[in-house]
Amino acid sequence: MRIIVVGSGGTGGYFGAKLARAGHDVTFVARGAHLEAIKKNGLRIRSAVEGEWSVNAKVVDTLTGQDCADIILFCVKSSDTEEAAELAKPVIG
Repeated sequence: MRIIVVGSGGTGGYFGAKLARAGHDVTFVARGAHLEAIKKNGLRIRSAVEGEWSVNAKVVDTLTGQDCADIILFCVKSSDTEEAAELAKPVIG
């Protein structure tokens, strides 16, 4: 299953990483320093229940040229929903 996570902060990062760890094809959308940190170090999770772990995450700053997604998770603040939806247009089939 191809999953795209728009907003890879706490919520998107955690649930996207869980899906990636379960074997799904997950691409994260991030910007700026967060994008660079994920590219360099993978996506690192710290959980009180599960401890620390990481996934080698696919991360992009644009969805132009990406394959269509089966599922898109919008994990952004409500004020950013419209911008996130515009960003996701290229992968909605």
